[in-house]
Amino acid sequence: GLMLLFLGRPCAALMGGLTVWLAGMADSSCIVSVGVILGLMMCFDLGGPINKVAYAFATAGLAAATSDNPTPYLIMGAVMAAGMVPPLAMALASTILGRGLFTPVERENGKAAWLLGASFISEGAIPFAAGDPFRVIPASLVGGAVTGALSMVFGVQSLAPHGGFFVAFAINPVWGFVVSILAGTVVSALLVVALKKFVGVRSNVDVEEAAVAA
Repeated sequence: GLMLLFLGRPCAALMGGLTVWLAGMADSSCIVSVGVILGLMMCFDLGGPINKVAYAFATAGLAAATSDNPTPYLIMGAVMAAGMVPPLAMALASTILGRGLFTPVERENGKAAWLLGASFISEGAIPFAAGDPFRVIPASLVGGAVTGALSMVFGVQSLAPHGGFFVAFAINPVWGFVVSILAGTVVSALLVVALKKFVGVRSNVDVEEAAVAA
């Protein structure tokens, strides 16, 4: 009821405004900046409204894409690549780089996040962000921005609206897609490990052990 009566119109206006703003930027020569912004939007709320604005903007543009106007394909490539970074980065951090900084449950979630990330399901990082938002989300934002920018620099085009690595046949160049994702994933994973080690409160593992001891 609240959404229908009070929140629906402001949310729709915000999403419409963001879409118009992104469309204006896409028509300019600042295509790398568009990649950075889309990367940030895809990683900000991991499937929430901001993420969905970026995704809807990318998929809506595919219908207008032509060989003479490849910009929508570039936008779709950047959105898909950046959206894969958070779950892949959390999987890398929790299962390989910083296992001791994550709880046993998070390490199990990290195993599933490999497949979710590879499939372009950003929500695979939500369990990590819910438990430690002030370190996971900033790390994801940095990695997403790196991936979005590199995707535009490499001219990665995606003709498919979803699928991640499983639609590699519809992505060109595939090497640019893979390199962009790898770069953002490594950056995010290293950053979240560093933040958990050196910034803020004790790690989740410490908190869990203290609770068990009590």
